[in-house]
Amino acid sequence: MTVTVVGVDGGPLVPDAQKALADARLVIGRRRLLELHAPEGARRIELGPLGPALSALGSLTDEDGPAVVLDHGDPGYFGILREIRARNIRAQVVPALSTVQRLLARIGRSSDDVTVVNAQGRELRKALNVCRARPAVAVFTEGVAGPAEIGAGLLGWRRTLIVAEDLGGPDENVTSISPAKAAKRRWKDPNLVLCLTDPGLVPEPGWYLGGEPVPAVGGWALPEEAFAHRDGMVASAEVRALALARLAPRPGMLVWDVGAGSGALGVECGRLGAAVIAVERNPVHTMRIVANAVNHGVDVRMVEGEAPAVLSGLPTPDAVYVGGGGPKVVEACAAVGAERVVVGLNALDEVASCRNALRGGGYQVDGCQLSVARLGTLSNGSSTLTAVNPTTLLFGRREDAG
Repeated sequence: MTVTVVGVDGGPLVPDAQKALADARLVIGRRRLLELHAPEGARRIELGPLGPALSALGSLTDEDGPAVVLDHGDPGYFGILREIRARNIRAQVVPALSTVQRLLARIGRSSDDVTVVNAQGRELRKALNVCRARPAVAVFTEGVAGPAEIGAGLLGWRRTLIVAEDLGGPDENVTSISPAKAAKRRWKDPNLVLCLTDPGLVPEPGWYLGGEPVPAVGGWALPEEAFAHRDGMVASAEVRALALARLAPRPGMLVWDVGAGSGALGVECGRLGAAVIAVERNPVHTMRIVANAVNHGVDVRMVEGEAPAVLSGLPTPDAVYVGGGGPKVVEACAAVGAERVVVGLNALDEVASCRNALRGGGYQVDGCQLSVARLGTLSNGSSTLTAVNPTTLLFGRREDAG
């Protein structure tokens, strides 16, 4: 049986789509699409849950005649095509413009730096963390993962939301709004959200859709000289390399850098695509953290104050690095439910208490002492090794983590 998947973008249907619908004996789609485009006499199946409708499609034979599935925009771009192919149903596709393309065209913005994420039928957390980390993100929304929830999740981040309601439909409305105001408003379905750090920015010419890929150029575990810092207030490159390996920062994650010092560890996590909150009590250090984030082109949210008190109310992290504060701070961080916690310690007498704090929070704990001798050159030109102060790292991973 022939199945044609037709994209609808609010404009006139292309000839191939018109022909497929004229020949169709079965049309599947959302109610409004059926009302607009299903021909008289064709059997109709309204899409609610995908399973029953697509199961009916898969059970049809050639004798049942041609079938058309209607979808918004481009069916292959976060649309219904993947679900159809997953059921081994062969389909011809007549695409239309995706909603992302249409929204960007409405506001006159280029698309090559825009990261696209899908929050439909999924936990919003990963999509939010991409919005917190990237300068331009389009979010496919649905139900409780809509503009109000995105706005609420971005409080504390400098962002502008462009919300498109019923794009291409009779109730189309495009609104530019702050996250705080978006969180208090009711929005019409369907809608799409564009999250921007700077709505007026003209992005640099790019070669990779969604902005520069991660990891960033230059790798990670950058030398200490790459960061503004006070002597001794930056983790060595070797310590950061191992800590990053255990934290596993990536797009969709939120990392806390607690007792951030220079913020080097948090900045490195941001360069690997994670959203980052840096917590630091010293106002001089906070200025350095902001400068380091700007210099390395990442967005680090700065929270100035004394941990653990200042941690209350922050979004739940996926991973935490504790670079200072002692056992009480480790205990507080172990209680927030992150999958991974890494603790950097210079004082050996805090190792046992911090290990116990992690265990008390339900973590399996491992660790090591990292001692490094760096290659150097003597005045006569011969080589030498210069020792760097050792650091103890504790690695906590939740026992219930996958």
